[in-house]
Amino acid sequence: MEDNKFLLEDKESIDLQYIVIGIGNEQYGINIKYIDNIVRMQKITRVPMAQEYFKGVINLRGEIIPVMSIRRKLELDDDVITNKTRIIIAKVDNASIGFVVDEVKEVVTLDANSIERVATAEAASEITHCITSIGKKNGELISLLDLNLVAGEKEVS
Repeated sequence: MEDNKFLLEDKESIDLQYIVIGIGNEQYGINIKYIDNIVRMQKITRVPMAQEYFKGVINLRGEIIPVMSIRRKLELDDDVITNKTRIIIAKVDNASIGFVVDEVKEVVTLDANSIERVATAEAASEITHCITSIGKKNGELISLLDLNLVAGEKEVS
């Protein structure tokens, strides 16, 4: 997320908005500029021979959108579908993709001083590979996800 890199180096007072999502007991932030839509959980048509984290496709107003599980991509337990489960439709590399999340909590505004870059090791797990920064809001930490990395094909050995 190149915007964060610029902001973190210069410590400008530009604010960024993030949608805070819940996955298990953790909360993650997704830069709102990527978000196209948030929809309730719906029937996902399975696609044979796909990666484990790829749930299938949905038809959203005539557009076929691939859907992936952030939980499975981050090597967590499988999704548990509840009435709070949502599919976040985001634009990643000029394509729409859906991400299943346990819940959408709120929208927060973070300034550059509330965001700290995360150092990643070469042999990082998938979850740390996808977290670029940590945001601090009201004494709580929010792991900021880079959707380009979440949607990427990198597999952990």
